[in-house]
Amino acid sequence: MTIPLSPELLQSLAQLSPTQLAWLSGYAWATSQQGSAAAPVAVPVASAAAAVVARKVLVLSASQTGNARRVAESLQLKLEAAGINATLCASGDYKSKQLASEDILLLVTSTQGEGEPPEEVLPLYKYLFGKKAPALNQLHFAVLGLGDSSYPQFCQCGKDFDRQLAQLGAQRLAERVDCDVDYQSSAAVWQDKIVALISELNSSYAGVNNEVQQSVVAAQTAVFTKDAPFSASLSVRQRITTPNAGKDVEHIEIDLSGTGIRYQPGDALGVFYQNAPMLVSEILQHTQVDKDALVRLADGREVTIKQALLDELDITQTTPALVQAYAQQAHVAELDGIVADAAALKQFIATTPPVSVFATYPQLLSAQTLHDLFRPLIPRLYSIASSQDEVGEEVHLTVGVVRFSQRGQQYTGGASGFLGEYLQEGEAVRVFVEENHRFRLPEDGNTPIIMIGAGTGIAPFRAFMQQRDANGDAGENWLVFGNQKFTDDFLYQAEWLQYRKSGLLTRYDFAWSRQGNEKVYVQHKLRAQAADIWAWLQRGAHIYVCGDASKMAHDVEQALLDIVATYGQFSLEDADEYLSELRQQQRYQRDVY
Repeated sequence: MTIPLSPELLQSLAQLSPTQLAWLSGYAWATSQQGSAAAPVAVPVASAAAAVVARKVLVLSASQTGNARRVAESLQLKLEAAGINATLCASGDYKSKQLASEDILLLVTSTQGEGEPPEEVLPLYKYLFGKKAPALNQLHFAVLGLGDSSYPQFCQCGKDFDRQLAQLGAQRLAERVDCDVDYQSSAAVWQDKIVALISELNSSYAGVNNEVQQSVVAAQTAVFTKDAPFSASLSVRQRITTPNAGKDVEHIEIDLSGTGIRYQPGDALGVFYQNAPMLVSEILQHTQVDKDALVRLADGREVTIKQALLDELDITQTTPALVQAYAQQAHVAELDGIVADAAALKQFIATTPPVSVFATYPQLLSAQTLHDLFRPLIPRLYSIASSQDEVGEEVHLTVGVVRFSQRGQQYTGGASGFLGEYLQEGEAVRVFVEENHRFRLPEDGNTPIIMIGAGTGIAPFRAFMQQRDANGDAGENWLVFGNQKFTDDFLYQAEWLQYRKSGLLTRYDFAWSRQGNEKVYVQHKLRAQAADIWAWLQRGAHIYVCGDASKMAHDVEQALLDIVATYGQFSLEDADEYLSELRQQQRYQRDVY
């Protein structure tokens, strides 16, 4: 192939930095879109600057709990403050096929479940990894991944996007950064680097004063925290499974009087919880740390180690970093062997909470060393189980209390134990609303809906029904709900039966996995009613799924794919595209965890 460039020009290009090459590539592409010219055209500096500033930057967020969305919003503010033309878009609102015409893509994405993409970005993910994936040679990109290092597939979605974009021909502006649950500082560093880099691209040719832009960026501050929490109070806690049930599920009501908090069905409530005092005491005992010893927190504050363990640190979740750091302190051959074996480490983390690590391999630690083993405590998000049109200045939750035994001791999960056992009625709890725009009732109240959930996944559907009842909506409502036993685990039984009696609940199918000789799950009910599922879809029904992402939601999606393929006479590939189109139309929405 003949190269249409002179050796002198190629030699000049070889001397350019990666940043200059990235700028030149984008500028050349932008110029090529304006049509070819018969002869070179001299471009004054001022007009060149205008052309560069006009380059498009797309800030795309792929969020499951709101963190990625907030980081993306802050990034856009910094870009605008630096005079950069940037558009912010949630991936759920983005048309995948537009990507081939973008100039610069800045993707902020979280990861959920076992390394899976957030629900809202699934259409784009499938598009880029599908047979119709586009060539992206003109695109420049950078990826920031948010994740949780306690999961084996840490930040996997960000890694997948970063790799696939490059394989499709796009050019990296900067290396991918992976952030853990305490993402704020590393995300801020990445943001400032990206803003400075794009500012440099814009000024390399135009002669813009870079120092002025840098000062603007430095002056722009961003807050990477949850919304300021409100101090509400627990008004009601009531167990809604029988004493014989295998699971303890609690109905929680929190008083919001005077706060002005507003939420919609489908939203989640963030709860700042306190760790169990007995668990804190046991950890201090095994590590022989004085409860009154002072430690320095990540934000610079000094508190006692006891206070840090109660309020500031996640002491219920074992992470690879914790085990590795503790092994360096303990110097125990068995623990060193676990750390050296990836499979053994994964199994150890899944079955051994931090307190059992310390109890099994006791070691004297300093207070600060103990503090540094743990990640900061982050609030727990719960799907809201009420509509404000029904309950007023309250918010209801459906909390499954995690209980387990280790070494003859009984323990609970951090947030679920706090809400379901330790917090007393009338005591304060700090909360905030996390909006979920990707899990909303249809705007048209006449639209039929199919609600599919298992266990505490019934929570948002209770809110849906309260809202449709308050609205006087005429749309049909179909509930497919699964749990262990009809006799022990029929959550909100009286309410659902009343909705059926009144006609608001058009139909229901229940799957009880421990009631009879055979285990029956919600996906089995879907397959049994496949013809009706397809008929409802043809009438414009919206499908909602809430519950466990790795098992229930996965099996439900497979059942839906089979139903669409069978009754729509599609191949499995076309059935998958059909579901993707439903997602794009917000007719297939999932709240999975």
